[in-house]
Amino acid sequence: MAINQETAVIKARMDRIPSALSPELVERISADRASGHVNPYRCNDDQVIRRIDRAADKGTLMRPAFMRDTEKILHLPAYTRYAGKTQVFSFRSNDDLSRRGLHVQLVSRIARDIGRALGLNCDLIEAIGLGHDLGHTPFGHAGERFLNDIFHERTGRYFFHNVQSVRVLDALYGRNVSLQTLDGVLCHNGEYEQRVFELSDMSSFDQFDRTVEDCIATGYSAIEHLRPMTLEGCVVRISDILAYVGRDRQDAIAAGLLSPDAFDDGRGGAYNSWILTHASIDIVEHSYGKPRIEMSEVLFEEIRRAKRENYEKIYSKGGIEGDSEAELREAFEKLYDRCLQDINEGDESSYIFKHHISRIEQQLSYYNRTYAWQDDKGSSRGGLYREYDGRLFLRADEQAVPGSKVSASYLY
Repeated sequence: MAINQETAVIKARMDRIPSALSPELVERISADRASGHVNPYRCNDDQVIRRIDRAADKGTLMRPAFMRDTEKILHLPAYTRYAGKTQVFSFRSNDDLSRRGLHVQLVSRIARDIGRALGLNCDLIEAIGLGHDLGHTPFGHAGERFLNDIFHERTGRYFFHNVQSVRVLDALYGRNVSLQTLDGVLCHNGEYEQRVFELSDMSSFDQFDRTVEDCIATGYSAIEHLRPMTLEGCVVRISDILAYVGRDRQDAIAAGLLSPDAFDDGRGGAYNSWILTHASIDIVEHSYGKPRIEMSEVLFEEIRRAKRENYEKIYSKGGIEGDSEAELREAFEKLYDRCLQDINEGDESSYIFKHHISRIEQQLSYYNRTYAWQDDKGSSRGGLYREYDGRLFLRADEQAVPGSKVSASYLY
């Protein structure tokens, strides 16, 4: 099929996705709001489940239950680390390119727009959206792939950023975050698109802990079957895709990797605005009043097409490029082994102590708790780089692995 014909087919499909809610749904939503109707499928604040029933975590008029989760997340050192973690393009000096901190804000914003229209709990949506990537490695999914390979070779277990995000919130910093937020973080993976999002039967921390362990022990076979326990978590999951599929195109254009006319839909960077508007409308139109989140077949096909094109033209060529991939993988491996050696030897001058263990110990001391890192070595092997943003990773690599080909100047 000639490229102009292919573009015409794509545009024809895109034109079938409306840019505004149907008059019938607008009337229905307006009537529901006027009557005080509450979505019976939303997760209400009084349904919150926490590991520890603490008076300090009780919801109040000023600070409802899930708003407290958002505040816990915002004040974590791991949240501050978002600023130095890249999204797709790691080795380009361009302040206009997206960082992970912006990405989680976009996910939260998009999800709250959809959630508000559906009458869902926007405080829970915000907590999941802002916390979902806390466990991400530096250097995006390339870094995650490197660390998973290294971790699996040495332990037979698996590293995934969504599981590590849960570990950051629940185990390392122990902030008593709700089950609903943790579940949404665990199940957020936007790499796995679905047309219909049905809820799981998750209802307890015992069940949740078994699921987390299953993900670490068996890898993709468990990850690909994760389903959120709340509609709020479902909305964040689809919003994760919406937040990056168009924005990554804008970044690819800004980075000089592609020209605006390189994409088959003919919209270039304007695709971001198109997908955010039309997908949000489509999802609300097909999900309102239902115990699930779904989209039309035509939108589902368009999202899958756009993601395929991104993988072909951006992700396979951008970010970690050429020889730098092999060099960065080697740096991950050497730094992993060096940090693990330092932990085993108790070398408190090591970066793993100064920027991981001591940081957690300090945070836990505010709550009269301690970090028994000696008993946590098996788990921490997979989280050695979670505290590191890109710059800190490279500084640590230079110190721990003298003569490394990857240097801090390589990043900026």
